[in-house]
Amino acid sequence: MQQLLKPPRANWLADWRSYVVYAGFILIFVIFSITLSQYGFLTTNNLLNIIRQTATISVMAVAMTFVIASGEIDLSVGSIAGLSSVIAALTTIKFGFVAGALAGLLVGAFVGLINGLLTTRVGIPSFLVTLGMLGIANGTAMWLTASAPVPILSDTFNNFFGSGNLGPVPSLFLWTLIALGLGHFMLRKTPFGRKVLATGGNPVAARYSGIDTMKVKLFVLVASGAAAGIAGMLYAGRLNSGRFQWGQGDELSVIAAVILGGTPLAGGLGSVFGTVLGALMIGLINNGLILMGLDYSQQLIIRGLIIILAVALARR
Repeated sequence: MQQLLKPPRANWLADWRSYVVYAGFILIFVIFSITLSQYGFLTTNNLLNIIRQTATISVMAVAMTFVIASGEIDLSVGSIAGLSSVIAALTTIKFGFVAGALAGLLVGAFVGLINGLLTTRVGIPSFLVTLGMLGIANGTAMWLTASAPVPILSDTFNNFFGSGNLGPVPSLFLWTLIALGLGHFMLRKTPFGRKVLATGGNPVAARYSGIDTMKVKLFVLVASGAAAGIAGMLYAGRLNSGRFQWGQGDELSVIAAVILGGTPLAGGLGSVFGTVLGALMIGLINNGLILMGLDYSQQLIIRGLIIILAVALARR
C-alpha cells in the first residue's frame, strides 16, 4: 500500500513548478498592492492600464506558445508588429479601415509564411530564419516611412484596435480575451493542438504516427506572424499611428511570458492560460517599477532578475 501511494506524491512534487507563475503573480501583486497603494497601484485606471499595455504581448505570446510547444521559435514577432502597423496605417489612409485591417493581418501572415517555408522546406533553423527576418521586417518598415510615424486618422480603426471601449471594457482587454479563448481551445480541444504537442515532444514518433510535422510547424509560424500583425495594429490603434518602432524588443518579453507560463523551450508542453498570466506578470512588474520611480536602467535590471528567478523556479 505504501508503494502505491509514493508515485502520486512524487508526481505532486514534480508538478508544483507548473504553478510558479500563478504563485509569483499573486505574490508580486500583493507586494505592490501594499507598498504602492499610496501611488494608486490598485486604482481601476491603473489596473486597466496594465491590461492595455500587455495586450500586444499577450496576443503574440499566445501564438508563440504554439511555436515553442512545437519545438521552434520566432524572434521576428516584434519587427513584424512594427511593419504591420506601418502597412495598416498607409493602407487605411488610402483605402479605409477594412482594407487597412486586412493589409496589416495579411502582411504579418505573409512574413510568417516566409519564415515557415524557409524553416520547413529549406531546412534553415527557425532561430536563424526569424533572426534574419527581424532585421528585414524592421528595415522594410523604416524604408517605407523614412523612419517617420504614419498618423491614423480613422476613429473606427483606432477604436476597434486600441483606444475604444465596449461599455466599460477596453477593446484591448477584449482582444486579450479573444486570443486567450481561441488559443486555449485550439491547444486543448482540437486534434491540431495535440499534433503541435506531439511534434514538439517527439517529432520522430509523431511522424511515425502519421503527423505531418513540417506542416504543423509551417502553420504555427504563419499563425505567429498573423498574431504579430494583429499586435502591430493594436499598437497603431492605441497610439494612433503606425511606426517601425512599435514592437521593437517585444520578442524577448513574448518568449519570457511563454516560458514563465510553463511552456519549456524544448517543446512538447504548453499552457495558454499560463502564457497570458506570464504576460500580465511582466506588465505588473513594469508598472510597479515605474510607480516606484526607478530609472529605466534600474527597471531593466530588476525586471531581468525577477524573470530569471521565476523561469529558474519554473524550469522542468
